[in-house]
Amino acid sequence: MLWDRNMSIGCALALVMGTLAAAPLAAETIVVRASGPSAKGFPPGRKLADSGSIALKGGDVVTLLDGRGTRTLRGPGTFSLAATATAGTDSRTSLASLLETKRVRRARTGAVRGGVAEDAAAPRSPNLWYVDISQASTACVPDPANVRLWRPDIASAATVTITATSGGGSAPVAFAAGEAVASWPATLPVTEGARYRLSWNGLARPVDIGFSLMGTDAGGLETMASTLIARKCDAQLALLVETVALPDPAPDAP
Repeated sequence: MLWDRNMSIGCALALVMGTLAAAPLAAETIVVRASGPSAKGFPPGRKLADSGSIALKGGDVVTLLDGRGTRTLRGPGTFSLAATATAGTDSRTSLASLLETKRVRRARTGAVRGGVAEDAAAPRSPNLWYVDISQASTACVPDPANVRLWRPDIASAATVTITATSGGGSAPVAFAAGEAVASWPATLPVTEGARYRLSWNGLARPVDIGFSLMGTDAGGLETMASTLIARKCDAQLALLVETVALPDPAPDAP
């Protein structure tokens, strides 16, 4: 039953949230993305000492993550990591809503954050573990027996055909009009490295989705982000970064 599956993944994710709630706010800082002339010096996943500082050139944009959330540093300027780590507010409440699935059965409306509906022109997945079928990606999943698909366009009904790229079987998944979420077909195995091709009427080109399995105990926010980076689950990393974003800090020195 769908409700039983929701309860199962909800209990697993409660372990993640319990770890996050217990984690101290002072934690390691990691780079999640970087662009500009200094980008090579800040590869995704690099750990930075909280007691240090970084100097950015004009055009540099570096996004950092720690136990509070993410913040984006924009050059030119020198930034103290200790100062930026304590600036802003704790974003773990936003993260909790992104991971919570115990009370979600069927999603029929756009995502809502803080009681305000998201812009209908740019919907975002309401849950980190939903597989966004609108973009090719590798999806990290904590529970391979309970994978759910999410679509941003819910205006009309659609039947998605899922085919194993290795030459295996295929199965259809039906979305009713107004429905954003559907369960992954039980006949298609979700295993480490498995890849599938999704297609439906009106789609310009098929969407390729791969899977990477991760444990239910994802650790703190930094560990979770590091896992998404290492497994190249880029769509989920982008959603995580956006959800826990804090105000951009000003440089300590120009």
